[in-house]
Amino acid sequence: MARVWVFGDHIDTDQILPGRYAPYMTSEESLVKYPFVEARPEFAHRVQRGDLIVAGSNFGCGSSREYAPRALYAVGIAAIVAPSFSRIFYRNALNLGLPLYEADLRALLGDGQVVTVDLDRDRVVTEKSIEIALPEPSPFARRIWREGGVVQYYLKHGRFPVGEEA
Repeated sequence: MARVWVFGDHIDTDQILPGRYAPYMTSEESLVKYPFVEARPEFAHRVQRGDLIVAGSNFGCGSSREYAPRALYAVGIAAIVAPSFSRIFYRNALNLGLPLYEADLRALLGDGQVVTVDLDRDRVVTEKSIEIALPEPSPFARRIWREGGVVQYYLKHGRFPVGEEA
């Protein structure tokens, strides 16, 4: 079971992980302590592996800080669902193997709601067994997610498929 964390529009990378908590300022291990430290101070203490972020448009806007999606990956976020993502955040998340889905589920899921996240079937299932379909990712993105990121994919396969988009 996973908890839903709902955020609004235009959540920028400084809200996700303020620059002063960057791993080069603290440590790689401390990334789990500071996601949303100012925007939602309870997040880092209550988030659990497998939880789901449901947000508004333009999630991850602002600075191109790879450590913002890395912090969410480190705390075990299963996926982030938003109508749109900043291009660089989307790419950084893909590189790390953090699944992103472009959809607006804020009218369907509430903050703190308990759900099951089924990434194999691209579904979120509520406690009342209501299945919410997520947009199907590209085959390439799915392969990257399954391998745990671009580096792991490359180490395993030694090349990237030609002509496929993430």
